[in-house]
Amino acid sequence: MRSFFEECFVGLGDSSHILRVSMRLGIAVLLGGLIGYERQRDHQSAGMRTHMLVALGAALFVIIPLEVGFSNDSMSHVVQGLITGIGFLGAGSIMQVPAEHRVKGLTTAGSIWVTSALGAAVGLGLLWPALLAVVLGLLILFLLRKFEIQIDPQDHSIKPTAGK
Repeated sequence: MRSFFEECFVGLGDSSHILRVSMRLGIAVLLGGLIGYERQRDHQSAGMRTHMLVALGAALFVIIPLEVGFSNDSMSHVVQGLITGIGFLGAGSIMQVPAEHRVKGLTTAGSIWVTSALGAAVGLGLLWPALLAVVLGLLILFLLRKFEIQIDPQDHSIKPTAGK
């Protein structure tokens, strides 16, 4: 006989199911934290906690439809909504600095977007693409930062020139 909680909540009585979902959410948080660490270290507004929450939310948004048995068509709508919604969050980190003729926050917006994608991948159980995305993302954020510093040591970023 099933308990009250098992009847009210999907998968609650199945310990392997609980472990699987917990692992997916936990791994999404850890991977998001790795990307966020670099942003935090670079003193950006969206740091470790933001990236961890983005990855967690993205993973949860794809786990929920999996839990209730959505079809692939329905799941594609969920992913489309996630992509759109995260775009607005990333847009909030972008600022135009007219006096300096440049835009700030594009890298952070991109890292938020990638973090949501890796969270969705982990939520769907696709660990290896998420791990590869984290490795590539960190290579881009850490190694190319050094290259940018060589291009423009005063500002540590690439500035477009006015009028071009």
